[in-house]
Amino acid sequence: SWKNCIVDPSGNMYYTWIQIMIVPVLYNWVIIICRTVFTDIENSYLSVWLTLDYLCDLFYIFDMVIRFKTGFLEQGILVQEQSRLSQNYIRSSEFKYDVLSILPTDLLYFYLGIHYPIVRINRFVRVYRLFEAFDRIETRTSYPNTFRLCKLMLYVFVLIHWNACFYFALSSTIGFGEDDWVYPNMSDPDFATEYRQYIYSFFFSTLILTTVGDTPKPEREEEFMFMMVDFLIAVLAFASVVGNIGHVISNLNNAEKAFFPNHELVKSYFKNHKVNKDLQKRVNNWYQHLYINKKMTKENEILKTLPERLRAEVAVSVHLGTLSKVTIFQNCEMSLLEELVLKLKPQVFSPGEYVCKKGDVGHEMYIIKEGKLAVVADDGVTEFAVLGEGNFFGEISILNIKGNTSGNRRTANIKSIGHSDLFCLSKEDLKGVLTEYPEAKRILEEKGKQILIKMGKLDENLAGGLESKEEQMNSRIKRIEDSLDSLQTKLARMVAEMASSTDKLKMRVESLENDINHWQASCEEVK
Repeated sequence: SWKNCIVDPSGNMYYTWIQIMIVPVLYNWVIIICRTVFTDIENSYLSVWLTLDYLCDLFYIFDMVIRFKTGFLEQGILVQEQSRLSQNYIRSSEFKYDVLSILPTDLLYFYLGIHYPIVRINRFVRVYRLFEAFDRIETRTSYPNTFRLCKLMLYVFVLIHWNACFYFALSSTIGFGEDDWVYPNMSDPDFATEYRQYIYSFFFSTLILTTVGDTPKPEREEEFMFMMVDFLIAVLAFASVVGNIGHVISNLNNAEKAFFPNHELVKSYFKNHKVNKDLQKRVNNWYQHLYINKKMTKENEILKTLPERLRAEVAVSVHLGTLSKVTIFQNCEMSLLEELVLKLKPQVFSPGEYVCKKGDVGHEMYIIKEGKLAVVADDGVTEFAVLGEGNFFGEISILNIKGNTSGNRRTANIKSIGHSDLFCLSKEDLKGVLTEYPEAKRILEEKGKQILIKMGKLDENLAGGLESKEEQMNSRIKRIEDSLDSLQTKLARMVAEMASSTDKLKMRVESLENDINHWQASCEEVK
């Protein structure tokens, strides 16, 4: 029920509501000053303005109701007790601003008249909700840089709008048509309509604040003062616009650097070391493929700021399907796969590039995410097989299976037919993960042995001999560890006994010293 409803400040309901509050806040900031200055606009649509005014007031009041039911965090836990929520809101500075923004200043209409919307100026105080909404949107939107530009344009529009209103008000004070600088005389039908009044003033304000185009020369002191203030504001506004746009461009460049390797550094390296043109062309084509197809090679660096558990969940949602296709990893426990997913490193290979060659020592295995690779003969032309998406190779070389007659060396040449996206899992990463999962290690070795038996590359006698030697070595290590534990226990006991003996000896010495002192005192008394 609404009575027991608690609004989570990080939830979707609160996020939606503060976006709605953008409308009434902006309405008051734009329309109140406009109606105050442009009386024709005020008079022509008075019923519309009054309806919108009190509709915005209802939004303001309902916003306070929402704030009374908005939870807050205490020691990381959302507080949901209504009494504490109310106290927290009442004690905050926002409560004072909210109360001030809904004071019934409209009662002044009975004294001043209905055509004085400036009495509602206290509604401006609720502007902090606008800034809060912008901050929330900027953190949630998928296009923060685009939103920053739109927000900047909105600020510029409001600034020009207010300046246009001040210009028209000053023209009214001086007198319309008194000189070329002020708004033209209303007797001219072209400048008498309310639309022309606002558009001309907005245009004139834009010319001043952007310093684009010629404006009439001011003739009175008031006009000179207005121009000077506007020029100062224009300088600050221009600096703000340039700074914000520069910040957006910098963010775009930083995002690009985070996703893609720096091509310019490689070009400088080529230039300094005079690398041959053919190799430069291949590298440039590789970079071009990355940029055009948005291929990322720095996934781990992009996600490194996330908590480890959250980073694992992201990696699992993206890559677990690919890893689970590898035969030796099927039916493994989920926690092992989650650990391995974090170790996958994306690699991109160009057409004709060798992924591995026969006889190379295998330090990693590969999983094909996208593209096609060919198993070729030593001549690089004859194709024995074609590997596609979901296939994998090199898995045996990273398991160090005893009795493997190939000696962990590659048994085939693998070449990329086109551009291929692969995941690489190194032997060191797998070994580091398997130390925490001995049962999974045993299962993986058994699966690897079955594959080697099918391939005819497992020497069972050698494997058995190695296992026997390993068992003997493990037995000797176990005996040494047991002997070391026994010696440590005896040493600890001897140290404890020595400490006890030392304490007893110290107590006996202190007792003898006391007896001697007592005897000396007795002898002196006798004398």
